[in-house]
Amino acid sequence: MGTLINASAVIIGGILGNFINGSAIKKYEATLMHALGLCTLYIGISGTLAQMLKTGSDGSLQTSGTMLMIFSMILGTLAGEFFQIEVHLEHLGERIRQAVRASGEGRFVESFMANTLVICIGAMAIVGSLQDGLSGDFSMLTAKAALDFVITLIFASTMGIGAAFAAVPLVIYQGAITLLARFIAPYLSGALIADLSFIGSVLITGVGINLIFNKGIKLANMLPAMLIPVIWHLILELF
Repeated sequence: MGTLINASAVIIGGILGNFINGSAIKKYEATLMHALGLCTLYIGISGTLAQMLKTGSDGSLQTSGTMLMIFSMILGTLAGEFFQIEVHLEHLGERIRQAVRASGEGRFVESFMANTLVICIGAMAIVGSLQDGLSGDFSMLTAKAALDFVITLIFASTMGIGAAFAAVPLVIYQGAITLLARFIAPYLSGALIADLSFIGSVLITGVGINLIFNKGIKLANMLPAMLIPVIWHLILELF
């Protein structure tokens, strides 16, 4: 139920945002894109620093997780480039665009991919889906739905209706975690969820950079970086 509520909020936000996109706000598109990029960049940086910065016994700030971040991003990117995830995700976005006969080929796919990364990556998606599957408590996903509604509304208002179709991978991703919750919950420690949120925040930072500077960072090819903390924690459990 939580994932269905979340997906519905994304769809409604996308439709409303697309309606706004077609009005007088269009002439402010470039500035709004930069504003959206700054917000996304801040979300990513704050999430990253929240995991990296720790307070030492003497009260000084210390960093942790640097090596995990480096190895996760390098190994994950190599895997993503090998399997060409970016290309496959672009093809999925293009097939959806053709199926719904939406206009604006490039912006549709860009909007779809950017919103997918932002709303699917994060601790709330994982923890909320687990709660929904284990106890039927979808309160966290309901709160996430409200956030995703606003995020999708903004993406759709600046980049088009493609943002609404991020609901498709959202349903697959969160729905799978909910359905498999009883099997995977024993392996998802607090430390692992924190590391997943850490690497996810790094990727969200990349979304912000793309929106502001139009650098074309292939973030979808970096998604396998999310698997490296899982592998690392499994190794720790074994040895």
